[in-house]
Amino acid sequence: MKLNCDLGESFGAWTMGLDNEVMPHIDQANIACGFHAGDPLVMQKTLALAKQFQVSVGAHPSYPDLVGFGRRSMTCSSEEIIALLHYQVAALDGMATAQGISIDYVKPHGALYNDMMSEPRVFEAILAALIQYPKKLALMLQATAEIEDYKQQANKLGIVIYSEAFADRCYDDEGRLLARSKAGAVLNKEAMLVQVKQLSEHGTVTTISGKILKLSVDSLCVHGDNIAGVQAIREIKELLG
Repeated sequence: MKLNCDLGESFGAWTMGLDNEVMPHIDQANIACGFHAGDPLVMQKTLALAKQFQVSVGAHPSYPDLVGFGRRSMTCSSEEIIALLHYQVAALDGMATAQGISIDYVKPHGALYNDMMSEPRVFEAILAALIQYPKKLALMLQATAEIEDYKQQANKLGIVIYSEAFADRCYDDEGRLLARSKAGAVLNKEAMLVQVKQLSEHGTVTTISGKILKLSVDSLCVHGDNIAGVQAIREIKELLG
């Protein structure tokens, strides 16, 4: 099970995350493409850091919502979703090529990610964007009880799916993330490490109601927004061996 992290989210004078400290401990870097965070210089530096530590690079596109950090859903047509993905992915892809590396996958951010998981039309538009893109890229999405359905739909089109779980988030009985507005949605460090160990050893998580739910997971999403988060990533890396 690999570790992935959202990085490159600084913008201008605003610093977000501890990318330098996180990058040595992860396998996959989801790099912001400018629509919710990031700017050309931040993208360039984050790509160089990924190259230095031989970390796989994924584009992390979002709705055009810089003020809301991409966390607000937008009503976009399928054509608009395809265009905004191509715009962002191509920007990161071009900057990666300039450094002699390539991007491997796409992981939508924030509200676009949530809409992909809940609205078939959005998921289909994202698949269409990947089909039309001149390079073959995988798609990272949430491991849920319906993951095989997502994989079958994508595989028919020749698109590889990377399924991910979240180290620090509690799950509901359907295998989706418990809403942040609900108590217990975000796990403390101790509970997070217990969940990671359970996923690693048994391929399961314990839901908010105590139900044991099996998840097929390729990658584990971690967060390094502060020193405590970076330390937790180190411990997770050790736990996974």
